[in-house]
Amino acid sequence: MIDLSINKQGLEHNIQKARENHIVIPTIAQMEHPETIPGKIQDKLKNVGLWDVNPLNLFRITWKNEAKESGGLFQAVPNYIELPPALTGVPCRIIAMVGKWFPTGCHKVGASFGCLAPRLVTGQFDVNIHKAVWPSTGNYCRGGAFNSALLGAQGVAILPAEMSKERFDWLHEIGAEVIATPGCESNVKEIFDKTWELRADPQYMIFNQFEEMGNPLWHYNVTGNALADVFEAIKRPGDRFACAAFTSGSAGTMSAGDLLKEKYPHLKLAVGEALQCPTILNNGFGGHRIEGIGDKHIPWIHNVKNTDMVIDIDDEDSQRLLRLFNTPEGQAYLKEQLGLDPELIEKLTWLGISGIANVLCCIKMAKYYELTEHDVVGTVLTDSAVMYQSRIDELNEQYGAYNAHEAALDHNLHMLGLKTDSMMELTYVDRKRVHNLKYYTWVEQQARDVQELNALWYDTEHTWDAVHAQAKDLDELIDAFNEASGVLKEL
Repeated sequence: MIDLSINKQGLEHNIQKARENHIVIPTIAQMEHPETIPGKIQDKLKNVGLWDVNPLNLFRITWKNEAKESGGLFQAVPNYIELPPALTGVPCRIIAMVGKWFPTGCHKVGASFGCLAPRLVTGQFDVNIHKAVWPSTGNYCRGGAFNSALLGAQGVAILPAEMSKERFDWLHEIGAEVIATPGCESNVKEIFDKTWELRADPQYMIFNQFEEMGNPLWHYNVTGNALADVFEAIKRPGDRFACAAFTSGSAGTMSAGDLLKEKYPHLKLAVGEALQCPTILNNGFGGHRIEGIGDKHIPWIHNVKNTDMVIDIDDEDSQRLLRLFNTPEGQAYLKEQLGLDPELIEKLTWLGISGIANVLCCIKMAKYYELTEHDVVGTVLTDSAVMYQSRIDELNEQYGAYNAHEAALDHNLHMLGLKTDSMMELTYVDRKRVHNLKYYTWVEQQARDVQELNALWYDTEHTWDAVHAQAKDLDELIDAFNEASGVLKEL
């Protein structure tokens, strides 16, 4: 459960800061149904850019933004891409919901809101005292730093030193304090170690996405329902929502699968990871290049008991396809050889590296379960290629000039050629084995209690179900906060 107890002094400070900075906080229900956002806020958003550090952009933390860099409002169906069989090599329908049209260009801004909002509207986080620390493998700290700036708080981003240059540049631009820890995407323990150093100073409050229950609360209610909305909008007679697959960064998005399994009980849910760091599949370790996911541990907030399959993706596949989708030569191949529509080819630039890995998980899942044209597989695109141009430049330097022949090879070897190796359908015993790995990170290293660990497995009603249902309680606190600040009335 999320602690929603009130700290009166902190709450008073936060309400005063909201008055000073003209901040109105959106509810989870408004993120799920942005058409319910007050008209006067929607009118003001018409003059605000998507990435502007403007408190009004809190209301753009939704999957239903119009695909516009500035002045966009909301639409009934989230932005998504349907990937055709000519590209994927499988007959089923693969739908990928797009994170590019969130502020910061990534849906992690939603997960970080889910972690910060409960402590902000209860006063547990005091903007006059605390700095918000965002330990991350890349995108979560960007979302956290952005939300901190919007809410008048100082953000501190912690991320591995080997993450893309674009991430560091942007964090400095918006005034975040930045701490680079040793290693790459899979060096999560080094991030955790840095947070323990900071905890000794009471000005720092840690928002650890890997254990904060506000993360799954947000994804269950907002991402899960948004994916269901996409399916209901695109389904044809006889179609079924067969599978969903998400790579595990913090595992927050996996809770969207919990919602989908409730709505579509036959749905199979898969978690993806990098083959170079096969923690779930093989208790393994190692470094990898799928930016946006983290490894070498099982996140506290991963509801492993509800996960049907693990799929490992070779990071070379994601890198080669990034180049295929984002170079003139690759795009020419997609148009001339595959006959893809130019609009779809442009939308393939909406796939970042982890988004590509998510799609590859869907393809492998479709092959394993022998899905047909009546089956739909869903996933999300965490971010877009905007954060990875430097990686494309590195690939061009490494492999030389791209050409149509190499584009065809990349498509055939790294997408059409995928097989059902390096994946596993999880039995009850397999899932318990994965769940048990949490002990070594969270009880031995991160001071969690073994009784809490057991509750995550044996007492779902008072853990996962209870957290998912707290959205209503959180929204009531948000409404009370906005009422006390009076900002909405004055707009």
